[in-house]
Amino acid sequence: MGRGLVVVDVQVDFCEGGALAVAGGARVAAQVSQYLAEHADAYDVVVATADWHEPLPDTNDGHFAVGEPDYVTTWPVHCVRDTAGAAYHPDLHLPAGTVHVRKGQGRQDYSGFQGTVVDPPVGAPTTLAATLRERGVSAVDVVGLATDHCVAATALDARDAGLGVRVLTDLTAGVAVRTTIDALTRVAAAEAVLATAEAALADVD
Repeated sequence: MGRGLVVVDVQVDFCEGGALAVAGGARVAAQVSQYLAEHADAYDVVVATADWHEPLPDTNDGHFAVGEPDYVTTWPVHCVRDTAGAAYHPDLHLPAGTVHVRKGQGRQDYSGFQGTVVDPPVGAPTTLAATLRERGVSAVDVVGLATDHCVAATALDARDAGLGVRVLTDLTAGVAVRTTIDALTRVAAAEAVLATAEAALADVD
């Protein structure tokens, strides 16, 4: 059984000091990097997703608020393509061969499975689900930001794609406690596993 690691949206704008910061975002960047430095060989493929929104006046199908954001379905401007805020956090160090996926290009994407693979080889799949299938991956571990939004959405779509899923909760950070609990409850109800990184590695071993 092939296994992949999906690193969700560890970008400057989602970390401390960014336009839509998640408390603990920089910690997640550093911890994911440490995890990869020690355990990247446990995975057949590493994927990194990134929000990659169009600039105003494009609202990205209503994702950017016109007026005051409600922080549920509308948000402040963030992760605009080719800006510093859309870059991966500088403490995130990804291995060579990482598959990069961009999402939200004019749309309200949350899940990495809604995005598009960046610069795939000629004839290769451009969706994440097809890319994972092509590489023989049948299960994924999901980490990153934010637990209650894009991490949960990616985990749920991975389950819908027929993949086994573990969310490594100590390598994530959420926007708020209540929404994080609700999101992880939905993920668990979809028969994804909530685990620590240490427990996941012990299971692999």
